[in-house]
Amino acid sequence: MSPYRILVTGAAGFIGFHLSKQLLGKGFEVMGLDNMNDYYDVGLKESRLAILEKSGNFSFSKIDLHNKQAIDNLFATKKFDYVVNLAAQAGVRYSLTNPYAYLESNLTGFLNILEACRHHPVKHLIYASSSSVYGANRKMPFSVHDNVDHPLALYAVTKKSNELMAHAYSNLYHIPTTGLRFFTVYGPYGRPDMALFLFTKAILDGKPIDVFNYGKMRRDFTYVDDIVEGIVRLIPNPPPGNPTWNGENPNPASSFAPYKIYNIGNNQPVELLHFIEVLETKLGKKAIKNLLPLQEGDVPETYADVDDLMQDVGFKPSTSIETGIGNFVNWYKEYYKMK
Repeated sequence: MSPYRILVTGAAGFIGFHLSKQLLGKGFEVMGLDNMNDYYDVGLKESRLAILEKSGNFSFSKIDLHNKQAIDNLFATKKFDYVVNLAAQAGVRYSLTNPYAYLESNLTGFLNILEACRHHPVKHLIYASSSSVYGANRKMPFSVHDNVDHPLALYAVTKKSNELMAHAYSNLYHIPTTGLRFFTVYGPYGRPDMALFLFTKAILDGKPIDVFNYGKMRRDFTYVDDIVEGIVRLIPNPPPGNPTWNGENPNPASSFAPYKIYNIGNNQPVELLHFIEVLETKLGKKAIKNLLPLQEGDVPETYADVDDLMQDVGFKPSTSIETGIGNFVNWYKEYYKMK
């Protein structure tokens, strides 16, 4: 038996799958939780789960985060050492048309996780935030030490709210919490609603791709293995609380409570047009581009300052988009050939 039992919510999701796979490879006992909703192709989620279920150290429960009774029962019976909460209603654009889905999953669901950790204490709760919390901020690179009070979409509001909720519980109940602001994650088994997946499918089908902000968007594209490596390093490193924290000059990234926020990004923004060029090269096929203005709720640029991550766990993402896109294209062709 593994010395530690880890709960990964959203285990059938993109990042949750890769994290669970890595943890299982390191000998941990992983309990996966997912509601298997149909926001995108459930078949892809089932394919991810099938890979995880090959491990004897993996178990799975189909539970919705907003089902408080089921969450409480799970925590009471399983006694988790660590919790990584990656389950959420994802997507900025979807939040424009389906706002209530975000409140249920991202706020009520996260509150249920916090309450469960309060009544069944864990060594460390790590949860997914997002680079979208930087909203209207224009100081680059985005730093966890800057305030983030001007979100541009409801999705970002729910992620910022998660950080505030976590702080309250770290303060009141001394739950060590770490929030991770992910920057445009991509890679094999990625989400079908994300640009790389949409572009790859459309280019191979000879259909046009929608290129927002006329391709001038800059994104800190971060390969999924780098995201996972950051999480794995942080799991055994709960924040102790910052004894030098000062309420007269408050640092948003830490606290007197056991609470911390990190960026996990590639620290190297890439223009969307260049990203598409690399994809065209890997596919050996040109894209038909439908150039469009910036979409409502979107930000023109993301760029992660990852100094804190480097300082605390000695790691910064470094996978190039050439390598990452190449790996994705290889997976995509193999996966859909089998379908």
